[in-house]
Amino acid sequence: MRSLILNIYKIFLFPHVIIYKGSKNKDLIDKDIERWASAKGMTGGKVSLLLNFLANSPDFRTLFYFRNRGMVSSLLNLYCKKEKYFRIDISTKLGGGVLTGHPYSTILNAEEIGENLYVNHLVTVGEVDGKRPTIGNNVSIYTGAIIIGDIKIGNNCSIGAGSVVVKDVPDNCVVVGNPARIIKQDGKKV
Repeated sequence: MRSLILNIYKIFLFPHVIIYKGSKNKDLIDKDIERWASAKGMTGGKVSLLLNFLANSPDFRTLFYFRNRGMVSSLLNLYCKKEKYFRIDISTKLGGGVLTGHPYSTILNAEEIGENLYVNHLVTVGEVDGKRPTIGNNVSIYTGAIIIGDIKIGNNCSIGAGSVVVKDVPDNCVVVGNPARIIKQDGKKV
């Protein structure tokens, strides 16, 4: 019965497919779809996966609407709601392949975030005195982490749960703590 209801619901999601097909950010959405499918062990065509993620994940819908801002997306949000406690600032440059792990009360307000971001809940990426962070590719940010100010997080970094990052972090690092400190760099303990 649940499967039947879900399939009927997907019919109402068809306008999303039209937006996806004509989106100027289709390549970024494709990367999001591929990352989600890989993480969930799912296979199938892009449209089928898109409909599945739209039907089952308000987090994914938030990303989709962010990538397709405009009147139509706002109207679609009326019946196919995004996660209201997951916010992405409109001016953030966000790379493809974003994966979320229940991003409840998460705010992404950065100058730029690279590809393949993983973000968990209660994360704040934000500004200090109008200056915002720049985050590299393949970065994972775990529960309750705070990254603020005019700083750079390098590629291939992990920001530990509860960390408060207010200084630059070079590539290939794991940081933890408040204030955050590097505990591993280039695979070696520091």
